[in-house]
Amino acid sequence: MKLFLLQILFFIKNKKAKKNIYLLARFVTFLILTITLYSILFHLIMVYEGRNFSWITGFYWTLTVMSTLGFGDITFSTDLGLLFTLLVLISGVVLLLIMLPFTFIQFFWAPWLEAQSQTRIPRSLPENSHNHVILTSFDSLTRNLVEKLKKHHYEYCFVAGDQQTASEIQDAGYKIVFGEVDDPRTYKNIQAGQAALIVATSDDLMNTNISFTIREVSSTVPIACSADKEHSLDILNYSGNTHVFQFMSMLGKNMAEKTFPVRAPHIIGTFEELTIAEIPVRDTGLTGKSLAESRLRNKVGITVIGILEKGKILPPAPQRKLEITNILIIAGSRKEIDNAGNTLLRPSGQTVADPAVLILGGGRVGKAAADVFKEKKVPYMVVEKRPNISTNNDRHIQGDAADINILKGAGIDNAGAVIITPHDDAMNIYLSFYCRQLRSDIQIISRATEERTVSKLFRAGADFVGSSASMGASAIMDLLKPSESSFFSEALNVFMVRVPESFIDKTLSDIGLREKTDCSLLGIKNSGKFVTNPGPDTSFSDNDELILAGSLQAEEKFRQKYME
Repeated sequence: MKLFLLQILFFIKNKKAKKNIYLLARFVTFLILTITLYSILFHLIMVYEGRNFSWITGFYWTLTVMSTLGFGDITFSTDLGLLFTLLVLISGVVLLLIMLPFTFIQFFWAPWLEAQSQTRIPRSLPENSHNHVILTSFDSLTRNLVEKLKKHHYEYCFVAGDQQTASEIQDAGYKIVFGEVDDPRTYKNIQAGQAALIVATSDDLMNTNISFTIREVSSTVPIACSADKEHSLDILNYSGNTHVFQFMSMLGKNMAEKTFPVRAPHIIGTFEELTIAEIPVRDTGLTGKSLAESRLRNKVGITVIGILEKGKILPPAPQRKLEITNILIIAGSRKEIDNAGNTLLRPSGQTVADPAVLILGGGRVGKAAADVFKEKKVPYMVVEKRPNISTNNDRHIQGDAADINILKGAGIDNAGAVIITPHDDAMNIYLSFYCRQLRSDIQIISRATEERTVSKLFRAGADFVGSSASMGASAIMDLLKPSESSFFSEALNVFMVRVPESFIDKTLSDIGLREKTDCSLLGIKNSGKFVTNPGPDTSFSDNDELILAGSLQAEEKFRQKYME
């Protein structure tokens, strides 16, 4: 009953709905007048023929003829009567069988369905809403971010001003509020001033519009937005955004730094005094050894906190054998990380082929990767199909990367790595499989737009898959929990907790932390002092704060076992 009343109110208050009702009423009035006129003419012609019928009979005859039912129990005998019957029949087909259904659907049924949908989709949040996250676009990045928000118990809502889009988002199981993203009233209705963060991931023009709109409502709420173009950074920062990210450039640099010619630890972030980095096993000479045999803690003073294998984070068990496709995720002080790089990633002494890396795609991701290689003086070659993208220099080839002649001309036979950067996931799967067939030993690093494509790319032959959605969601999530938790890869996060009571006066070896929770202890903080990579004999005191690393599942296991 309440929903029905809301829909009635929609028709009363909505200007478009009221106009539709007015137009429908005019047509119905015209139809009633036409039926009445035909009934009067029916009587006059029947009198002309010498017969007399009641007024009810006149309306009965008119409606049966106009609706083409035509029972035939009442007919005219003169030509005038027959011509009148044809007129009533033809006008009935037009008015009742064509125009009436169309007019009813257009001006009543469709608006009524819209009213049902709009009353089903909320247009505001409760006034006590706070510390929630507002998302102004529905895309792969924000969908990935929502999964992380749910795991860390953050409330969120999408905002959409298009009825169909809003319904699709709601039907997909997400929280949605109906409202235009460039209308200040929308942000007042969703308590934007009390939000933890507002995320804008549309194009640069729309993000600027959204930012100025939000600033009319609140001058303090943090805004995180994406920037497509370099020259948009100043404009987006000026419009009041707190954090501006170039996710495509970040992805390109990330992919470039994972290739074997860039022989240095790939720094993926910092947490307190800790530095988190990645080292490909293929560059270390550790292939075939177990973690225990590598003795990395004793040799270089770092802790292996995870092993990345085809997108999955593996616990760093001491007996786990290292494979050439593994990537070690290590933690330590910056000095310890640099020492690990100098010790494990010594120059091979071999001449680097030209090109050392093949970049398939010269868009934003490919250009960012090329800039890294140019800075580090690593020879590369870009293959780009679009003529307006290629720069026509000696490091660019225009052509289709799916053409074997183009690939061979670009140097795939000699390259040690290939980076696949198109926006089309289907194309990336194809190219990953194709390159793997051409070269079983080449390092393949591919881009994924949708999260569901990551596993397919690994099966197609990719050694590493970079997802802008996952990377961007992790970067935005870091803004929400900067001092408690940080996300450094698709499957690893570092978090800080107070020491559980059950740990006090016990040593790390007594607790068996890694065996029970798959979490690694990276450091202990106490009264301003910080100890990195504590050994197994380290004991815990009452005021300690622990810095731990593991997957989201490992963190959840730790909190359930020791914090609840």
